[in-house]
Formats: sequence, C-alpha cells, structure tokens
Amino acid sequence: MPVSALHVLPVAALGLLLLPLASSTTPSPAVTAAAVVAAPVQGAQPDPQIVAQFGLLNSPTLQRFIDEKGMQMGRVSDRPADVKGFTVVDSPVINAFATPDGHVYFTRGIMAHFNNEAQFSGVLGHEIGHITARHGQKQQTRSTVANGALLLGSLLSKRIASIAQPASQVVGLGLLKYGRDDENESDQLGVKYSSKIGYDPATMADFFLTLQRTEQSSGAATIPTFLSSHPNSADRYQNVKKMAAQAEQQAGRQLSVNRDQYLRLIDGLAYGDNPREGYVEGGVFYHPDLKFRFPIPSGWKSQNSPSQFQMAEPNGKAVIILIPAGSGTLDAAAEALAKQLNLQSPQASRTTINSFPAIAIQGDQIGQDQQGQQGVTARTLSYLIQDGQSIYALVGLTAPSTFDTYAPQFQRTAQGFARLTEASKLNRQPERIRIRTAKTSQTLATALAANGVPAARRESLAILNGMKLTDKLPAGSLFKVVGK
Repeated sequence: MPVSALHVLPVAALGLLLLPLASSTTPSPAVTAAAVVAAPVQGAQPDPQIVAQFGLLNSPTLQRFIDEKGMQMGRVSDRPADVKGFTVVDSPVINAFATPDGHVYFTRGIMAHFNNEAQFSGVLGHEIGHITARHGQKQQTRSTVANGALLLGSLLSKRIASIAQPASQVVGLGLLKYGRDDENESDQLGVKYSSKIGYDPATMADFFLTLQRTEQSSGAATIPTFLSSHPNSADRYQNVKKMAAQAEQQAGRQLSVNRDQYLRLIDGLAYGDNPREGYVEGGVFYHPDLKFRFPIPSGWKSQNSPSQFQMAEPNGKAVIILIPAGSGTLDAAAEALAKQLNLQSPQASRTTINSFPAIAIQGDQIGQDQQGQQGVTARTLSYLIQDGQSIYALVGLTAPSTFDTYAPQFQRTAQGFARLTEASKLNRQPERIRIRTAKTSQTLATALAANGVPAARRESLAILNGMKLTDKLPAGSLFKVVGK
C-alpha cells in the first residue's frame, strides 16, 4: 500500500459494491510521475486496474531495458501490431503475464530470479507468443476472468469477494490460465522470437527448473505463480531444449546469454515484500511511510496490495478492508461511503480515535442475494479516520446474523488506529539484490557464507542464483546475495 496509491486511488477498489468517490478520482503528481516513468516507449499505457493492484516499479533503467527488448521482439513477431507495451510492476511474486490487449507485465519478483538476459528473453518471447497466438482472446470467449479474493471462504465469500479485489499474489494468474496446447505453442514461439533477436532460448528451459525448485522449497521467499498460470508438464523442459538446439543450428551462430550484463542491471532491486508499503508483524499492521498502525483481529488472514489492505476471518464470515477515502471533509467522505455502499438508513456518529477525528457508520447494505432477490446482503460497521489531509476508511462487513459476533472486532481494529512512532518500525527497509564478485574459485556455498548469508538462507539464495550450493564459481564470477 504505497503512499501515492493510498492517497489517491478511488474507493472503486471495492468493485461491484463501491463505486469511485467523486472526491478522489484525480491522480496525484506522485502517481502521474510514476506512470510516466513506467510507460512503454510505444505509448501503450498499462492497465489501470493492474497498476492499482501491483503498483509500478520505480526503476527507469529496468523499464527501459524491457521496452527495448520488448519492442525489438515485437517487431520480429508474427503479429507486430498486436504487441502493445511492456511494464515492470512492483510485486515480489514470481510472475510474468500477457493481457488480451497486448500488454506484457513482469513482476520485480521474476526479474530478481532471472540470471541472464537470455532467460528474460525466453520468458518475454513466451508471453509475446500468448499475444500473437491470441490465446487470451480465445480464453475470454470461453470463460469469464476470475475476480475473487484468495482470502475469503464460506458464508459471505461470494458477496465479499465482489468488494475485496484479489491481492498481488493472485492477480497475475487470476487474469487467464492456459492449457497445455497453448503453453506448448507459446514455448515454441518463445524459442523462435528469442533466437531471432540473438538470445540462446535454451535458458528458458533452465528457468523452468528455477521456478520448480522455488515452488518445492519451503524456505523460498516467494512461491512462483508463473507455474500456476502457465501449467507445467514433465516433458516441457526437454521439449524446449530440443527446440532451442534446432533454433541455434538454424541461426548458424553462437547465441547470446549475457549473464554479467543482466546481473549488474538488477543490482539494488528490491527483493521480497517492501515494508515501506506496509507490513504485518505480531498481529499489527504497520505503515512506515504513512506513519500509522492498527491491530489485526487474532487469527485473521491478511493481504496487502497497493490500493487496499484486507483482513478476513479464516472462514470468510467477515472482512475488514482499509482503503483511501479521499481528502475532503469527513462529512463528505461519510456521505459518499454510505451512498456507495448502498446502505439503508445508515447511522453515523462522530468520535475521536487516538486524537484523530473520525466518523463511525453502521447500516445494512441493500442488494441482490444469491437467488437474485432484493434485500439486505450484509451489515457494516465502518470507520472514516482523518489524518491531516488524508481520510482512511476501515470497512467492516459481515452477515446480519453474525454482526453481533464481529462488530466488536471491527470496533477494536478501528479504535487501535494510531500514530506510528517507534523508530524500529518506521525505519524498516526492504531487502535488496546485491551483486558480489567471487575473489577466488569456490563453491557457491562458500561464497555465500563469506558474504554473511546464514546457513538457513543459503538454499533459497542458491535457487535465486539458478545454481546448486555445490556448484563452482570461477574467480571473477558475479553472484547474488540479499541484504539491506
């Protein structure tokens, strides 16, 4: 939940039940600047919903790299006009995906796990292959894109899922999932396009192994969603290797890998969750940049995204969502929230929460139930809290029959909203990829140990390097470590 997103994103993040508030639809200068930095040179803008979900990575160097390679590959593809743009999004999840409108997205999580330009090129070619083979458009004619939240389960899951957008762990694979035939065709096109611009496509197969090791390793920092949205098969690795060998033979020249160039490119890239955008620790949500904190109900699950923070009762019976609610007056924000939630006879009362002016709103939400009948679909106890020019809404929703059970938890969460003053929480920084040079010939395990990597993290760092701990690093070789 970055500063820019939290200050300006409309309450439209609540989807079907909550439309944009009139007072919060204009992007701030911070958001506009970030969008300009990350916009592809081709002029194609990334999807606003995906930007709201993930956030844009503020790395002009990395963005220029994918623009250059993407446009180069798009020009040699089978349908150049279909390839519209390229964006790096600020998510630790390991994923890359193409949308039916011709845009390719890479997460910083997957960029961190590539170990050379050729691996990146192979996955880029694979995603462009989905575009040029029009797999996304075919999928759209067969099914509706899933839009439910991961967190929410039983009683209210269907209704609540319509307001709780999927968190960053879900969006990449929630867009479209491809079958084996589509994957094989995209693998073939990825090999074709990657070799056409001079890269060794065999490294794409090697990257599949990195993804599989990450998925299998309980100590890995992030589970790769790439394999969920791009189903794997036992023979896929061998098939790509065979196609790559044929492509290299047809090329009649040595194709590039460019390991050192790529590793230097990602030196300093944020790795894992970025605590500056909010993090959970000890049952409390902390936001260092916005300088507030509040408790999470005991045992509840939570997910953070650039536009909202979700808390859900494990069985999906209740949810609390933190969202921005504009920068006008509390009265205007409360009126707009009640209207957009479609509350029947809402009751509002002024209060103060830890010196912050606030308004509490209770009411029944009117809409259609699962049988299509008009009536009360949920009961809410929501709080609007004003912090300077910013207003935050903590929207608590549950069924009318369970309101008395969960209302106290809605109340405790909101009343725990307080100024964050602890230096240790305020100064929390993300870990970053650091590129090191092997001074002598040594194993990766020895090199990691010499750079202060604890034994418990060495296997996950070996996966990050696309190597085994016993593999030899020649003197002068570059490798990755992770640190502040």
